[in-house]
Amino acid sequence: MKEEIVYGINSVLEALRGKRRAFELFVAREGQDKRLEKILALVAEKGVAVRQRDKRDIARLCGTEHHQGVALRVEGFAYTDLEDMLARWRETGEPGLLVLLDGIQDPHNLGAIIRTAACAGAHGVIIPTDRAAQVTAAVEKVSAGAVETVPVARVTNLVQAIETLKEAGFWVYGAVGEAADQLYRQNFSGNVVLVIGAEDEGIRPLVRKKCDLLLSVPLHGGVSSLNASVAAGVMLFEVVRQRIGRDSASGR
Repeated sequence: MKEEIVYGINSVLEALRGKRRAFELFVAREGQDKRLEKILALVAEKGVAVRQRDKRDIARLCGTEHHQGVALRVEGFAYTDLEDMLARWRETGEPGLLVLLDGIQDPHNLGAIIRTAACAGAHGVIIPTDRAAQVTAAVEKVSAGAVETVPVARVTNLVQAIETLKEAGFWVYGAVGEAADQLYRQNFSGNVVLVIGAEDEGIRPLVRKKCDLLLSVPLHGGVSSLNASVAAGVMLFEVVRQRIGRDSASGR
């Protein structure tokens, strides 16, 4: 059985609240963060062994010093099947909101996008199996544990995944800096997939062709593009803004 180390206060908390089996908790002897009390209460409920270690020992275990004095050995991260993601979305009865990432390489960007997607109430994040960052302990740390709250699907072919999403009733919008159509002029009332491309190359040509519409975020000043995770956040919360506005207008 695959196991991994999750580290950081929020990541460990969410892992303990999630469905993965936890095996051991490592706590720094010097730890004084009050949030550790919540973690210790959860591991006591679950019967998880607690080991005290020096901070340097935990750093070696995690491969980083940014562990906040706590690490958890857990069952490996389980990706969601795309069809299962769609089934879970249908059960909500809500307009769909998904994020599809085309070749995001930076684990920090992936973690930040997953965190933002969770905050925006997205129904899932889709990533490719190859040539892209995968969900690792570093990604979980950056996501502040959001990988435990929003489904992440891994697919071998993004083009086929988009076709599946279209068949399910989604409109697919690609973020492209030079696109003539602007984000703020669109109506996101239906089921929405937002496609974010790789940090350097953007959305690949074949994936672009499958998008129903390519959108740009209007920029001012001397910088020509947004960071991938920032672009995802801007687009996600424009969808959220529009949906809140419609709900308010309808009295919901």
